[in-house]
Amino acid sequence: MSAARREAGRATERGPERRLLLLRHAKSDWSAEGHDDHERPLSRRGRRAAKQIGEELARRRIAPERILCSSARRTRETLELVRPHLHGDAALVVDQHLYLASPETLLAQIADVDDGVRTLLVVGHNPGLEELACQLAGRGDEEALARLKRKFPTGALADLRFAADRWRELAPASGVLAAFVWPRELDG
Repeated sequence: MSAARREAGRATERGPERRLLLLRHAKSDWSAEGHDDHERPLSRRGRRAAKQIGEELARRRIAPERILCSSARRTRETLELVRPHLHGDAALVVDQHLYLASPETLLAQIADVDDGVRTLLVVGHNPGLEELACQLAGRGDEEALARLKRKFPTGALADLRFAADRWRELAPASGVLAAFVWPRELDG
């Protein structure tokens, strides 16, 4: 058993667990003409990466109860390719406030999630997702934490666990980074 899994298990022993999955949209197509930033589609590589992350989520039997997704086309397309691989039937909220959101805005949106939801998936953008993940991840696998702090590439997924009764209790360094997965490392 990995150190991150043991640490996440200890978080559960301390009390109710919240699982926050932060997914950065897959690589977008900068050459797509006639699209503003909000409507930029995924590239071919991005579509492939989103499917890979979806397959990884299926392998890990991830079952979010709620999904918050930015209204940008590239986040919606990423989710469209990931969602068939998720276990369960998560309620989806597409929110324009998540488009290029700051960590503070992301955290405010997360704090508003019903406390009956235990597993939440947020699909969004950098730099906000990366900054939020770095702020919240206080413990976990040292290698995964170091990689997270270096870079949160397109298509990457951070799996954070919290011993908290409510979503609004998430605080800096209160989370355990259980996993940090990049599509590139799933190749081959």
